[in-house]
Amino acid sequence: QVQLVESGGGLVQPGGSLRLSCTASGIWFSLLTMAWYRQAPGKQRELVAAITQSRQTTYADSVKGRFTISRDNAKNTVYLQMNSLQPEDTAVYYCNRDPPLAPNWGQGTQVTVSS
Repeated sequence: QVQLVESGGGLVQPGGSLRLSCTASGIWFSLLTMAWYRQAPGKQRELVAAITQSRQTTYADSVKGRFTISRDNAKNTVYLQMNSLQPEDTAVYYCNRDPPLAPNWGQGTQVTVSS
């Protein structure tokens, strides 16, 4: 399986911003559709945003207009810029391909939005 390392999470006040990063070890990274997922306590994991090889993007309705996914293939890295954060964005954020591969799930990075 590919190794994925997420970083950039933290505690932020409502209305604040964070930028998450995900670095992958796969040699075919540039060919894959990559995505960010999140899971809040007691809830199922959901897809937040995805980006294709050609940089087409999709977003969950709940984050559209606030979050932006991007990729830097030279660095094997996917980013998630999160603006206007709200308490309901609190979750552990993971990266994986889309569709996801079970062995790729890592530890994720915690995002907490609280006043």
